[in-house]
Amino acid sequence: MTQQPDLPIRAGIIPVTPFQQNCTLLWCTKTNEGVVIDPGGDVSNIRNAIKQTGMTPTGIWLTHGHIDHAGGVAELVEHLKVPVTGPHQDDAFLLGGLQEQGRQYGFAARNCTPDTWLDEGDTVKVGEVEFAVHHCPGHSPGHVVFLNEELKFGHVGDVLFQGSIGRTDFEYGDHDALIDAIRTKLLPLPDDFTFICGHGPASTIGHERASNPFLK
Repeated sequence: MTQQPDLPIRAGIIPVTPFQQNCTLLWCTKTNEGVVIDPGGDVSNIRNAIKQTGMTPTGIWLTHGHIDHAGGVAELVEHLKVPVTGPHQDDAFLLGGLQEQGRQYGFAARNCTPDTWLDEGDTVKVGEVEFAVHHCPGHSPGHVVFLNEELKFGHVGDVLFQGSIGRTDFEYGDHDALIDAIRTKLLPLPDDFTFICGHGPASTIGHERASNPFLK
């Protein structure tokens, strides 16, 4: 698990499932309240990581409804007794089909329904730190990202990766919509804006603007 000690929030990453998805813990250093972003599975590992941080979990945030990001939600809620927030309601069909997605990929999952759906312009808070919500469809219809422009830090799920972008070869994928979301909602951010991705290492907007082949 990696941490970022120089921020008013700290972040811990737990790679979960055979997809090595970056389940992310974010917690406010002032209040010690924290959230779990995209608990895709391996719930016992996530719970152990929460204990290691010593944070008090207050919620689960979802960027989108794919099995590797949401497959562990129902089980984790049973343990933590916290509300689930996000993604956008356009991903309801994915969250309602998690059990079937699990069968396709060979691991157990249960369907889930968030307590709160998110939309463009909403905000969410972890402790005293607020994140703006942006709807970034393309990889999935209801994908959202969480951005804090003051801290120059965010979580973008499977929208943008170091050197790549989210897959759009699903029947509901939309490459043009994904590129538009990246160009209008992420690339205007400053070069030193750091983001955690849904898979792989973190990156900065400046690095991706300069070198990501999908954005040329």
